[in-house]
Amino acid sequence: MSKLRDGWVKTVWVLALLLPVWFLVAALGTKFGLLDWRIGFGLMVFKLGGLLLLGVLILAVIGLLMALLVKPRRGWGRALVAVLVPALALGFAASVMGKAKTVPPIHDIATNIQDPPQYSPAVIAARAAVVGGNPLTPMTEPVAMLKGKSVGEVGQAANPDIQPLTLVMPVAAATQLAADVAAAEGLKVTKVDAAGGAVEAVAESFWFGFKDDVAIRVRPGAAGASVVDVRSTSRVGLSDLGANAKRVRALLAAIKAKAPAGG
Repeated sequence: MSKLRDGWVKTVWVLALLLPVWFLVAALGTKFGLLDWRIGFGLMVFKLGGLLLLGVLILAVIGLLMALLVKPRRGWGRALVAVLVPALALGFAASVMGKAKTVPPIHDIATNIQDPPQYSPAVIAARAAVVGGNPLTPMTEPVAMLKGKSVGEVGQAANPDIQPLTLVMPVAAATQLAADVAAAEGLKVTKVDAAGGAVEAVAESFWFGFKDDVAIRVRPGAAGASVVDVRSTSRVGLSDLGANAKRVRALLAAIKAKAPAGG
């Protein structure tokens, strides 16, 4: 019995230590293009990740009980590590799922849902190249899974503070300011058209390398002012867990903070 216990504990300990490797391969493999995102994230993490963690946890608990009950009692330290690794990972997954329930299942946010900033042909082409990616749809178009409401309506209801920003600045100056802020916020700015009032940028997540597209539009307002609209849209994933709204909110706040006094 002790030999069975020793072999069991050693095996689950190795399995537990290999769990981070599994998720690292999924995340970094997707990020560097070695795995399709549907394999790295969709299969390895979303579909199989929880089952893998739960399976190792069950085996580890059995190993811990054997280590504590079978004489001579030994190996409980390794068994405890084997329990903690999947348990902590499952706890993290549960917290993410809990957060997902508090935000609407959308991936497109804009300050103006009736007339949102539009993406250039280059961005549209980049999005189209992502197999299984999110299409760009009108933000006022009803969606069945949102109970007949549009993505824009749901996003606006959840984030009523996200509104167009008025700056007492010429369009060209406001556009350059928006571009500078986007770069300072860690986005990769891909287009700046100061005269046309357009900025485009890409945000990329550290893990998996998921990309979100950002469009900033600046239009003339009243009395020489400019009106800034921002849109952020994920290329993949049904829900962004609130990331796009957070990004738009941060950009608007930073632009407002760095605008000249009275802007």
